[in-house]
Amino acid sequence: MSVLAFTNARLIDPASGLDRSGSLIVRDREIEAIDGAVPEGAEVIDCGGKVLTPALVDAGVFKADGAACLAGGIIRVLLMPDQSPPVDDPALVERAQRIGKPQVWVHPFAAATRGLEGSELAEIGLMKLAGAAGVSTGHRWIADSGVMHRLMQYASGFDLVVVTHAEDSGIAGDAVATAGEFATRLGLSSAPAFAEALAVARDVRLAEATGARLHIRQVTTAESIEIVRRAKARGVRVTCGVTPAHMLLNDQATLGYRTFARMSPPLRSEDDRLAVLAALADGTIDVIASGHDPRTQEDKRLPFADAAPGMVGAETLLALALTPVHDGRLPLIDLLAKLSSNPAQLFSLPGGKLAAGEPADLLLFDPGAPWRIDADRFAADNTPFDGSPVQGRVLMTVKGGEIFR
Repeated sequence: MSVLAFTNARLIDPASGLDRSGSLIVRDREIEAIDGAVPEGAEVIDCGGKVLTPALVDAGVFKADGAACLAGGIIRVLLMPDQSPPVDDPALVERAQRIGKPQVWVHPFAAATRGLEGSELAEIGLMKLAGAAGVSTGHRWIADSGVMHRLMQYASGFDLVVVTHAEDSGIAGDAVATAGEFATRLGLSSAPAFAEALAVARDVRLAEATGARLHIRQVTTAESIEIVRRAKARGVRVTCGVTPAHMLLNDQATLGYRTFARMSPPLRSEDDRLAVLAALADGTIDVIASGHDPRTQEDKRLPFADAAPGMVGAETLLALALTPVHDGRLPLIDLLAKLSSNPAQLFSLPGGKLAAGEPADLLLFDPGAPWRIDADRFAADNTPFDGSPVQGRVLMTVKGGEIFR
């Protein structure tokens, strides 16, 4: 049995509120003790006062890229069902779980409907038995409220979280930008931001009526955030997430027809971006995910309206998410909760805790280390943050007691 002793660490466990200096002992793939005596023969790792915390749980990726995840301190990913073919069958759920081995644990979401087409419900119960961590509408919104109602009723019976994409397709249509000054100046097809709020309001109401657990993968507007905030206050079982792009960028980033800033949902106004930051601080937003969605040059080097939405995000998730911590908007332990313990708890996954008996899935990082994002070093370079200076560098990722540097 291998034994590791991490000494001289700043231990942060967002699940328990622990934040202090100490040591951590790992034996045979599990955490054995906090501040225990260093066993004879253990491999001692001096952390130099840097942060040792649970490895990240990325709640919404479109590709399980093991190397990128390890580089970003991510050990578990929740894989969206938008695969080829869509994950709408128990055999496909089982196959998806094997994608990231041995580098990353993959927990697939089951497709809510056959082929993600929004009409016929998929075999959700069988997919849960096969290992699905939740049920998702994928990149699409289910326009038929009757189908969505039945989905929530069915998922509630299995206590499965329903993960939704919040954009009313009747309003959004084929829009590629948010209606406003910058979309008008660029001549881009656009939709009003309230297309998101309409979708959120409907799905929240259905969750309230059925008792279903609802997770809105991304909330990006002030209006939809307020809907979620009020729903939580009255006891609706709703949670929500966001990606760093909508935390740190607004629709001005699309100027010059920068297709690397083509997102789904599209980037919003500065007022909406500030509302996202406020919602992170007050706890309305529960989860920060990378939305990792690598695209080829052929997907992005096109006119803006024809370019595929999405960006790489696994390697940069931690560094970008640390920005509000460095700005004094969010305590570090609260940020780490949104990156690890919250998604682990929400989707009933192992990890997300520093405690005896928990998996030895760990992240050692230096929150103050400066570096510059260089997209050329990524397997896919579609990021709007190329060249951006950031702080926060992953020093070591530990998966089941195995060290990756």
